[in-house]
Amino acid sequence: MPESPVSDAPKAVLITPTAPIANQTHGGRAKCLQRLVRLDLPVPQTVALSFDAVHEIAEGHMVDVRAILSELRPDALLCVRPSSEDPDWGGPGAVLNIGMNDARFVDLSDTLGRDAAAALYLRFVQSYAVHVARLDPDVFEDVEDGGPDALSEMLQAYEAEAEEPFPQDPGEQLDAVLRSMARAWEGTSARLLRAAKGAPADAGLGLVVQEMVPGLGQGECGSGVLQLVNSQTGMPQITGRYLSQSQGRDALGSDAAAIYLEQDDRGPSLEELAPDAFRQLKEHAALMRVRLRAEMQVEFVIENGRVHILDGVRVARSSRAAVRIAVRLAEDGVITPDEAVMRVDAHSMNELLHRQVDPEAARDVIGAGIAASPGAATGRLVFTSAEAQASKSRGEPCILARRETSPEDVRGMHAAVGVVTEKGGMTSHAAVIGRGLGLPCIVGASSLRFDSRRKQLTGPDGRVFKAGDIITVDGSSGQLLAGEPATLEAAQDDAFQTLMSWADAARDIDIRANADTPADAQTARNFNAQGIGLCRTEHMFFDPGRLTVMREMIFAETSEGRAAVLARLLPMQRKDFRELFQIMEGMPVCIRLFDPPLHEFLPSTNAGQRELSEALGLPVSDVTRRVEEMGEYNPMLGLRGVRLGVTVPEIYDMQARAIFEATLEASREGDPVVPEIMIPLVSAKREVELVKTRIDAVAAAVKSERGRDFTYRLGVMVETPRAALRADEIAVHTAFLSFGTNDLTQMTYGLSRDDAGRFMSAYVQQGVFPEDPFHVLDVDGVGELLQLGVQRGRKARPDITLSICGEHGGNPESIAFCRAAGFDYVSCSPFRVPVARLAAAQLAIAEKTGQNLPAGGKV
Repeated sequence: MPESPVSDAPKAVLITPTAPIANQTHGGRAKCLQRLVRLDLPVPQTVALSFDAVHEIAEGHMVDVRAILSELRPDALLCVRPSSEDPDWGGPGAVLNIGMNDARFVDLSDTLGRDAAAALYLRFVQSYAVHVARLDPDVFEDVEDGGPDALSEMLQAYEAEAEEPFPQDPGEQLDAVLRSMARAWEGTSARLLRAAKGAPADAGLGLVVQEMVPGLGQGECGSGVLQLVNSQTGMPQITGRYLSQSQGRDALGSDAAAIYLEQDDRGPSLEELAPDAFRQLKEHAALMRVRLRAEMQVEFVIENGRVHILDGVRVARSSRAAVRIAVRLAEDGVITPDEAVMRVDAHSMNELLHRQVDPEAARDVIGAGIAASPGAATGRLVFTSAEAQASKSRGEPCILARRETSPEDVRGMHAAVGVVTEKGGMTSHAAVIGRGLGLPCIVGASSLRFDSRRKQLTGPDGRVFKAGDIITVDGSSGQLLAGEPATLEAAQDDAFQTLMSWADAARDIDIRANADTPADAQTARNFNAQGIGLCRTEHMFFDPGRLTVMREMIFAETSEGRAAVLARLLPMQRKDFRELFQIMEGMPVCIRLFDPPLHEFLPSTNAGQRELSEALGLPVSDVTRRVEEMGEYNPMLGLRGVRLGVTVPEIYDMQARAIFEATLEASREGDPVVPEIMIPLVSAKREVELVKTRIDAVAAAVKSERGRDFTYRLGVMVETPRAALRADEIAVHTAFLSFGTNDLTQMTYGLSRDDAGRFMSAYVQQGVFPEDPFHVLDVDGVGELLQLGVQRGRKARPDITLSICGEHGGNPESIAFCRAAGFDYVSCSPFRVPVARLAAAQLAIAEKTGQNLPAGGKV
């Protein structure tokens, strides 16, 4: 066990207002009970065992049980409950009614009644037999429910199975319960379960031994839970259940017999049955909310009309409820706005921005893959982009299923409500475009068989789904579901807006969006992005009206011929850029020049090549030969990016002119626009010099033709390891360096980002990589290249702007690295902008105040 923060913490201590109890030594439950005691709430006497004590018990070194019992009433029944540092880490189940034996049964029969006493004893024997003595639970399933006869039968079954009578000594019982719970925590299965929830390997467990208030007997007796907010919405609402003649949390598992708390037309309530007890409970809960500075669920028991508080736990909450609860607490002055920001897990913001499958809905899982873009969508299954567009024109939502997507599928993705692919990883084409569109997307669903010819999907269980069948993509979990489960709508209400305004006030790094279309740009504005950090212009060329022109350009034989064809695209590009500038209203817009290899614009099928030959008036053989000539063994490392700008400069000339003319047109209507032009896939300074010379020449020509001046910023997208290592040489020619971490990760690892999804989960499970490097930035390998690029770039040009525009820019863990490395901004998909804004704020607040990050934000 690690050294305790309170080294002299006693191994077992009675919980009093001044007892030396801390969350780090005795666990959250013990500390909360101490806080309730300090509030003078009616909490039964409780002894807390420290992490060290429980670890020693598991090792066979028992604490002094008699000393524990001496702190509690001699005739009290006891319960033992776990107290871990984080309640999400779980722990062994509580054991109630310790101390129950034949003698206590006789005594309690006189005071509570024979049936109530038998119920207490019966419950303890069964729990002890299964969870402490580890006897076969099947032996006790046939025991008749309730009454002294059932108790006698249960005791006989115990003796027969254990080959000894049920223990009668309360000390022996408590000893066995403590040993059992301590060893359960140390067991392999428990370790694996809590590790999956983020607990460290050496996480400790405390135990609390508390006097029981039976909840059974004369007068109004029972147990229940109460909270002051709705767990799904976060709105004020008294919720919970109460069950007469019950113990623990029985009320939550007995819907038929449990009653409401407040008066309700649907049935009886505690407010009617015991109004004084109900009033006290509301007062206690309100006090706990203010003094414990959180919405709490109160676990209580009523004994002949008297209220006892057994425990208080933070209210379980959905993502939307977490936001509203945090904001309401801050608006009521219970916590500060910064604390409210720190209480919402940045990862969970995705659930607020997209429709989600209802957590209560039944799931008929077809198969699963990588959850590449969050949200849920239901539609009819289609297998081609043309079918998706036709489906949209009929007003029918559809799910596009492809083995993998290519730029040609972008229009189909725009038409679909969800996408699923057989291949791909977190930065594959489908994943990146899906996140940019806010489109639910699953990639790498390799357990499914995709048959595009027959237009059917086959699940691992053999079920076949054909075109037209209704399916649901759950991009948050990575599951593909049959049918149409219930969903919850996105929630961007006033509480969300308030929380994000507080986050913006706290953060110290800018957040931009990757946006390729006017619709993307508008989404980015709606989410308060501080500009566009990456506009991928190639997606603008796949419109059918432009695709044919691009193909004509590819088939042109001379520079003059290419320029003449591209002149027809110039007004289209100019319009694209003008719209982006107008939507962003003077905020920076960083436009990446053309990047993909040209062969992506040529048809790969015989039918497509025949159609192209007709459109261009060329023999089919000429088209086929040209397509074959342009094929590359490894196109991602071939003739693309700046290499095209150097060898086919007419493309960049046209784009530069379109940008500059759009700049002048947009500047007439508002503040002067200062476009940022980014050269992709640079490896050498000479590439930058060549492209910069031509772009400067185009700028001078436009200024002369229009008689107006303008400024622009030229930068480089650092995507190759060499560019990062030679950043000092490149920086002197540029105003900014934007690190494209998708390709940089791919090239550093020698991993195909489209194919890595097939084996990445196995690599992570076996500890080869701690995380998928395309999902969470590899700070050791890729991160060192980034740091070298930052240091060398800033040394050569101190005023240079540095950023990340890969998908890592929207990942909370990766943003921490960016802040520490000195980047000026990160850029991510529009729908990830709020996630990045909140994560950046939490990092700044944590650094300033020393607060811990939310449980989900392990940065």
